[in-house]
Amino acid sequence: MNKSNKNNALFLLLSVMALASCSSDGKDNRNVALGSYSLGGSTTATTVNRYLWAASLETLDFLPVFSADPIAGLIITDWYADPQSPQERFKLSVYILDSALRADALRISVFRQLQNPEGRWIDSTVNPATGREIENAILTRARQLRLNQLGED
Repeated sequence: MNKSNKNNALFLLLSVMALASCSSDGKDNRNVALGSYSLGGSTTATTVNRYLWAASLETLDFLPVFSADPIAGLIITDWYADPQSPQERFKLSVYILDSALRADALRISVFRQLQNPEGRWIDSTVNPATGREIENAILTRARQLRLNQLGED
């Protein structure tokens, strides 16, 4: 294995370890920092908008959180099946891309699966409006949180 391949393998291993440390392990990750994270001492890195982060967790609070990383601005839910429709399940990925409270700072990916008669889950299409509706709900809540914060100051 050449030096470049070793570096790539090391990077992949470190990435997997970092993602594994963010998984829920049965714990609720909703108590993670709201867009800022202490890096030891007095240094704080803010990479995502704290209102978008909090609004995302609030809006999606009915979904089980698989992984949440406030530094990267990434929330990944586990599969969720509505008890009224157990043959269908959803999973979401929320990406907060900026520290500004703007519509283009938020991206939602929605995944859907249907259970076939043999009991296996098959990927299915998702209405594109679903992701936009979730984005709009998160943005609306983030704006409310920001206005509430401004009213307290």
